[in-house]
Amino acid sequence: MCPTNGGGCLVHPPLPLPPPPDAMVDFLAENNLCGQAVLGIVSRGNAIIAELLRLSDFIPAVFRLKDKSDQQKYGDIICDFSYFKGPEYYEAKLEAKPELQDLDEEFRENNIEILSRFYLAFESVHKYIVDLNRYLDDLHEGVYIQQTLETVLLNEDGKQLLCEALYLYGVMLLVIDQKIEGEVRERMLVSYYRYSAARSSGDSNLDDICKLLRSTGYSSQPAAKRPANYPESYFQRVPVSSTFTSMVIGRLRSDDIYNQVSAYPLPEHRSTALANQAAMLYVCLYFSPSILHTQQAKMREIVDKYFPDNWVISIYMGITVNLVEAWEPYKAAKTALNYTLDSANIKEQASRYAASMESLRPQVQQLLKEGFLREEIILDNIPKLLNCLRDCNVTIRWLMLHSAESAYDQNNKRLRQIKDQVLNDSKYKAKALFQLLLDTAQFEFTLKEMFKQMLSEKQIKWESFQKEGSERMTELAEVFSGVKPLTRVEKNENLQAWFREISKQIESLNYEDSTAAGRKTVQLIQALVEVQEFHQLESNLQVCQFLADTRKFLHQMIRTINIKEEVLITMQIVGDLSYAWQIIDSFTLIMQESIRVNPSMVTKLRATFLKLASALDLPLLRINQANSADLLSVSQFYSGELVAYVRKVLQIIPESMFTSLAKIIKLQIHDIMEVPTRLDKDKLKDYAQLGARYEVAKLTHDISIFTEGILMMKTTLVGIIKVDPKQLLEDGIRKELVKRVAYALHKGLIFNLKAKSSELMPKLKEMGATMDGFYRSFEYIQDYVSIYGLKIWQEEVSRIINYNVEQECNSFLRTKIQDWQSVHQSTHIPIPKFPSVDESATFIGRLCREILRITDPKVTCYIEQMNTWYDLRSHHEVTNNRLFSEIQNTLGTFGLNGLDRLLCFMIAVQQTVVDVFKAMLGAVNPIQGIVGNSSKVYANAVAKTQKIWGAYLEAIMKVGQMQILRQQIANELNYSCKFDSKHLAAALENLNKSLLADIEAHYQDPSLPYPKEDNTLLYDITAHLEAAGIHNPLNKIYITTKRLPYFPIINFLFVIAQLPKLQYNKNQGMTCKKATDPVNGPPLVLGMLTLLKQFHSRYTQQFLSLIGQFIRSIMEQCTSQKIPDMPSDVVGALMFLEDYVKYTKLSRKVAEAHVPSFIFDEFRTIL
Repeated sequence: MCPTNGGGCLVHPPLPLPPPPDAMVDFLAENNLCGQAVLGIVSRGNAIIAELLRLSDFIPAVFRLKDKSDQQKYGDIICDFSYFKGPEYYEAKLEAKPELQDLDEEFRENNIEILSRFYLAFESVHKYIVDLNRYLDDLHEGVYIQQTLETVLLNEDGKQLLCEALYLYGVMLLVIDQKIEGEVRERMLVSYYRYSAARSSGDSNLDDICKLLRSTGYSSQPAAKRPANYPESYFQRVPVSSTFTSMVIGRLRSDDIYNQVSAYPLPEHRSTALANQAAMLYVCLYFSPSILHTQQAKMREIVDKYFPDNWVISIYMGITVNLVEAWEPYKAAKTALNYTLDSANIKEQASRYAASMESLRPQVQQLLKEGFLREEIILDNIPKLLNCLRDCNVTIRWLMLHSAESAYDQNNKRLRQIKDQVLNDSKYKAKALFQLLLDTAQFEFTLKEMFKQMLSEKQIKWESFQKEGSERMTELAEVFSGVKPLTRVEKNENLQAWFREISKQIESLNYEDSTAAGRKTVQLIQALVEVQEFHQLESNLQVCQFLADTRKFLHQMIRTINIKEEVLITMQIVGDLSYAWQIIDSFTLIMQESIRVNPSMVTKLRATFLKLASALDLPLLRINQANSADLLSVSQFYSGELVAYVRKVLQIIPESMFTSLAKIIKLQIHDIMEVPTRLDKDKLKDYAQLGARYEVAKLTHDISIFTEGILMMKTTLVGIIKVDPKQLLEDGIRKELVKRVAYALHKGLIFNLKAKSSELMPKLKEMGATMDGFYRSFEYIQDYVSIYGLKIWQEEVSRIINYNVEQECNSFLRTKIQDWQSVHQSTHIPIPKFPSVDESATFIGRLCREILRITDPKVTCYIEQMNTWYDLRSHHEVTNNRLFSEIQNTLGTFGLNGLDRLLCFMIAVQQTVVDVFKAMLGAVNPIQGIVGNSSKVYANAVAKTQKIWGAYLEAIMKVGQMQILRQQIANELNYSCKFDSKHLAAALENLNKSLLADIEAHYQDPSLPYPKEDNTLLYDITAHLEAAGIHNPLNKIYITTKRLPYFPIINFLFVIAQLPKLQYNKNQGMTCKKATDPVNGPPLVLGMLTLLKQFHSRYTQQFLSLIGQFIRSIMEQCTSQKIPDMPSDVVGALMFLEDYVKYTKLSRKVAEAHVPSFIFDEFRTIL
């Protein structure tokens, strides 16, 4: 018999658990390698998800192969993983067709940068799970001294980090499948494999990445069928230790790992308190699908704890999942969820939240009344206010998630029924819920700000109350000393000593030891109440007042000591809105409508946006703890997303402003008459037009009210991005302007090529009126909204035109400029892209091609003296240099300059015809010396080559035509620059001359200065000179060329072959002989001049000497055969030579070096 247990056997007391090892005391300490390793992994996990979300917006559309044109063009060079079954077959197919190889190379150049970025993100996902597995192996093998998986899970931080590590890997995989479709991933990985050096490097883990990320068959499209065993088979592609997963799931099932329940004391709020943990458990369960399939008891426990009253959850930054759909294939999970989805339970929950909505709205509105939330009310009612906040946030969360469109697949009948029941039973009204969210955010924001203020002043206030209380007691002691006159209080030494003692006691209270100070303060208050009663001090009002004041100060001290940071932390936890990161978008229209009706609503929205910004804490917490370099980029990404959303919501203000502006302009142009300088008295009433003027004033007032609304928002820090309302307003106005102007240009400049007469001038005039309307409206409004209208107008219009020129030039470039690389495109103020309506990509291309079409040398003749194009057949005027003034009026200097740049690209493309020469060389024989029997020799050479000049003539004439257009544009630009900005024109001309003089001096004496290679002066000034028209388009080098043998002879033969098609006219110069065989003088000369300019100057010399030789040889033959008239070919050649010298601005002596001056003199007499 054992005496200790009443005759039973001895029971040993339970052994205490061993204290955790020292290293475990602070798991996240910098010297704790075990903690730092897992923290680093988790931090990287959050950064990877941010990168995947960021990249999902930049998937090149071509990889989706949605359009038929894309499929036809790129179908052979973009492959999925079927490529790996026979790479040789695919590569051979490419090598068989040179044009496919060329396309493949161009595709590589344009996409390798973005493909590399995607590959790095995919690689980091694989590396993440490999590193996590290695960490678990290290724990198992005892690499970290005294640490095992079990001890890490005993530590609070360790437990959280290990659970997060597994959960984040699951989220990564789900995000990849949701945002980057399986087929697209495969095509990108194959393209990267083909284009990068990774295939050749031995240490590349591309195979493993391909295995992990091959297509799962999942599609995020509505009504898409879910693949079998998805996502568990996807999660098991890289095996994770089953012990680890079961221990993590065990912890998530049983523990409150983040201690959230303390912030939500009410039992009905428990599922909200554990919502983040529930999301983690949902993801982690896919690593152990047997629980979902067969373990009913565990699933029942999980549902009872986490999902008794909710079935729509947010798993990460607002990605929502509906458990009804997600757990459909799993028997145990589906059965366990049945009670939650019982219609009686749904009704109970929905009705409960409907009742909460009804009661909470008036309650919060009362709290928000001006002057209601005062310091003393807050201090006395902290628990009540926190309870109100909890109720509001829990109600908003449940209603927002369970009514979200995105959470219910409309094609699923059961989901539709559940959603309808929720909406009916909760009497759901989106506007009412949004109003509650607004009020709650405002209330939360106000409370937080006041509490922070009180917390910062806590010590100062406490000490001032302590001082006041102590001084009052000292004064009372003096009163009872009997020394102070007029008090009529008898001397009482006991009371005097007692009050002195109380004064010392108050002084001795210690702020740092708040618990002891609080207890002592309560005792002091009690003592002061008792002294008043026992010593009959009520009779003396002054003494009573002193005692009451002191008690008040002591009460204030107790209140002040109760201001604790824990309240702020609780408010932060309770106010979490990360679940609405994506759902909030469904409220955008309601927000915009409420702003349109009442612009001052923006101030309330500010609090809502700040509440949303709290969602950033979730991904950034671990990155910050790990001191990771990713902190900036991740916080910039999420902050940028949020700021973009703020801009989207507030864009309604500029939109409404522009709608009002359009009405104002219509009234000003069509209704309000211009008041003359002199006006008859009896006509005054007609000109008053009070109704129209009142309407204009009213609309202008509306615009200024909108402006006021946005400016009331105050500068706000959203995440890490500072949002300045003035800047927000300006950006919004710019965005709306860009949207409307770009649309007007796109719609206004579409030409009907089959129209009898060209639509160019009428369309330009119409477009000019539209642009003038925009310009005038902007000018009118700038003072009312306090912006620099002209500056914004010029910057944005130039950006639109330059961007469109860039996009148009992309068709001539091998390496295209993508939107994200363009200096003209912006994420905040995007220039819209419109689908092309013909071969041109943009309006500027259509305009340029229409000008080229109507001035085509095949159908028109250009008369230089009149700067006019005439139709070859009807001889009617087609267009003249007024065309360029019209373009200047419509598109401004930027438009003309952009047109000029586009023509440069077109000229450069035309000159690729140079390659045709190599084929010509066989047909041409070199001609040297003075030619005997010249007419026969030349005629033979021309006859032999006649057939090959067709394409060449067309190219030369096109280049010449474009050069004429460029000259006209330069003239128009120069004229308007001298007229509008004479000082700028003069400054540029002088700077240009002085620069050229310096450069010439440097070449004569290399010791003199010259702009260095890294100096952009020459490049910068060229852009300015071209914009001001101070340049000669004929001197421009468009392409780099190689040496071509016989090049001058070929061009000489070409020219003399064309001379018979031209005739000289005294008034018009060299014109076309027959309309059926059109060759025009100026385009021919300018085209030839431009072509020769691209080569070494000695080619020009040889070409001119050949023309001279031709003239001399024919003239000599005429003299020997005594033919008195100068042959027409010689006249043509001399005219060509004269025009050539004139256009190149060379001296007459250059021509006379090749042709004797007497021939020129004779030629002049004939003319």
